[in-house]
Amino acid sequence: MSTDPARPRMRADARRNREEILRAAREVFADQGPDAPLDEIARRAGVGIATLYRRFPTRPDLLRGVAAEVFTAVDAAARRAAGAEGDPAGALRRFMHDALDLKIGSVVPALLGHITAGELFGRERGDAADPVETVDRLLARARAAGAIRPDVVFGDIVLMIIRLSRPLPGGGRIPDDDALAHRQLDLYVDGLRPSGSARPATPLGGPAVDAAAFTRIRERVIDDARADVD
Repeated sequence: MSTDPARPRMRADARRNREEILRAAREVFADQGPDAPLDEIARRAGVGIATLYRRFPTRPDLLRGVAAEVFTAVDAAARRAAGAEGDPAGALRRFMHDALDLKIGSVVPALLGHITAGELFGRERGDAADPVETVDRLLARARAAGAIRPDVVFGDIVLMIIRLSRPLPGGGRIPDDDALAHRQLDLYVDGLRPSGSARPATPLGGPAVDAAAFTRIRERVIDDARADVD
């Protein structure tokens, strides 16, 4: 076995490069779709295009890597939340906010049709984490503690995350879209509490889009759409 002290460092660098490439690819595919330029992914990851191709020789290789990474990341988020929060309701809230940042609602539809459903959801990969059981245990813990309604089930958690992680129409024209999604998630999580629970004391974060703000956003989207046509 080699005693060269540089070798472990290089392995760590390679692992970090792979993680950054997958993170950047997830973001770019969510924003621009699976045909987005690989140069843009390399730029966001802070690596050269040659490094990207060393890790993922073809685009399908990268798509499969993103699929594995996003579900592994959801599983890891649930495990972190369970370990970091003694309060079951707090753990569930933390998980949902962390999972929202993974943009699974944008990434998964972007990958469908470019890789098989088995590749996407892990049936053809032995190394991908399956977050279903992990998330369901987190949910069961919150139910058992009486922290959420007893009729809340897995789909009420994951499908809402998927819905909220899809960008609003208008793409980048909607300011603070991500922060707005987190605000709306807090409203949803508060609604999971059992009947008769005390009102939440934590103020809502994110932008408060009142009627006037909504009108301004709507006009901006309309104006931008007209400019694109012209």
